[in-house]
Amino acid sequence: MDIRNTKLNLAAWNELIEASLADEKSEPILNIDGDADPVYDAIFVGGGAAGRFGAAYLKAMGGRPLIVDAWPFLGGSCPHQACVPHHLFSEAAEELDRMRWFSGEMFFPPFDPARASILEMVKVFRAGRSSAHAFMNWQTKEQLEVEYVLNARATIVDRTTVEAAGRRFTARNLVLAMGARPTKPDIPGLDAHGVYDFATFVEDIDYEPTSCVVIGGSKVAMEYGSFFQATGCPTTIVSRSPLMRTKNLHHVDEDLRRYVVDGMRKRGITTLEGAQPVAVRSNDGHVSGVTVRLASGREVELETDFVFLATGERPTVDHARDVLAIEVSDTGRVVVDRSMRTSVPGVYAVGDMIDGPMEMFKARKSGVTAARTIMGEHCEFDYSEFPDFLHTTYEVTWVGLSEAEARERYDDVIIIQMPPTVAELDTVNLPLPCAEGTMLYAFRKPELSGFQKLVVDGASRKVLGAHHVGYGAKDAFQYLDYLIHRPEGLTIDELGWMNELFLNPEHFIQLSRLRAGRKRLENL
Repeated sequence: MDIRNTKLNLAAWNELIEASLADEKSEPILNIDGDADPVYDAIFVGGGAAGRFGAAYLKAMGGRPLIVDAWPFLGGSCPHQACVPHHLFSEAAEELDRMRWFSGEMFFPPFDPARASILEMVKVFRAGRSSAHAFMNWQTKEQLEVEYVLNARATIVDRTTVEAAGRRFTARNLVLAMGARPTKPDIPGLDAHGVYDFATFVEDIDYEPTSCVVIGGSKVAMEYGSFFQATGCPTTIVSRSPLMRTKNLHHVDEDLRRYVVDGMRKRGITTLEGAQPVAVRSNDGHVSGVTVRLASGREVELETDFVFLATGERPTVDHARDVLAIEVSDTGRVVVDRSMRTSVPGVYAVGDMIDGPMEMFKARKSGVTAARTIMGEHCEFDYSEFPDFLHTTYEVTWVGLSEAEARERYDDVIIIQMPPTVAELDTVNLPLPCAEGTMLYAFRKPELSGFQKLVVDGASRKVLGAHHVGYGAKDAFQYLDYLIHRPEGLTIDELGWMNELFLNPEHFIQLSRLRAGRKRLENL
């Protein structure tokens, strides 16, 4: 289908995307300028966050990009199966959590667990997800003026040539942006009905689970496990590592970790840390239980009708590696330099295909880094330090060093914390840090009002790390990240002199102001 000279509105795009997804034999969607130079500056193999942003930036700089994607839409897995559904489910978990704690109190009606349905929330997501795809398809064509071939799988011929939709395309550079896919652990029984990962869960689940076993200790495990438990589906998380101590999480403060994990347990989630799933059992083809070897070595049987795999993802590298002979690390990631160049000249790799966190900021910025490099600009991207977050029934956000990491590197570490850790102080009754989203908790259930910690170097007065559990603070951490990691850093004095929006979600500004007047800083 050639749409080059057709202007589709969002409703028409939505209809086209849904029809294409429903029909395996649907034709490719082509937005190609046939009158332009047949050689592109870059072909982006993959139109997810990395490919779309990279292509748009290259076009804005005066280059000519082409995106090729197997899906009939741009945006990749994030809006279709990954980050967008988890945000929806986490918001539902937050609402359900508040309704459960205040059931029958004040203006809250008695909580009816029968109305909290996992399957219903999945159907809500399925029904609405194409709207984001439709907008990205429209915006990329009409406003960003980027050419693309969608609903057609790319075949890499060599480092300058790609075939798709029965046509051959040539470019001076190739950008690999094929993303990653969930991994399946080597556990017997995973082919039973009722076993899902985050992608197959939103695509295929067709019944209402009555209990859940989550295998893995990743962010995905904690986020989806919190959602399942909040709906009233009893959930057990089976993890080899302590929660929030997996390799993909860095700089997690122990006090923050304890508050978050204890909060999950307080809400009824069973956590089996240091445990190993042995097998998934089934009855008439459907999941009936999981055999788990505990940290003690004892094996137990967990009865369940729903198993959720949260064991990570691996990049889609096989085709590109076989054709181009690019260097790939032991972890399955494409090896690149800080300008996103691979070991093959003219070939770049971005997004989830390379090392570092599988997060949206890295995908978008790595795509832009490749584009700027291709267009002759010196550009490097260091993704080793970044703000991080996850959701339970709270927003959990952190940036910079944990207290333990700071004490390993600095002689004089100052902690600004709420609630404070003071012997014999009844902090369980302290309604702080209260802010937007936790005011009801603060006044009626203060132990649920959140946690925050600021880590400061007493000698230089520079902020080393910030850690927060609550609501409404997440967006501020992208700015804290920039300020902390700029060459001059961010001092407690500068932070304390900012203009806060009361009630400030982090309280960091207010607390810093209370201590910034002291020549020698002290804990608070």
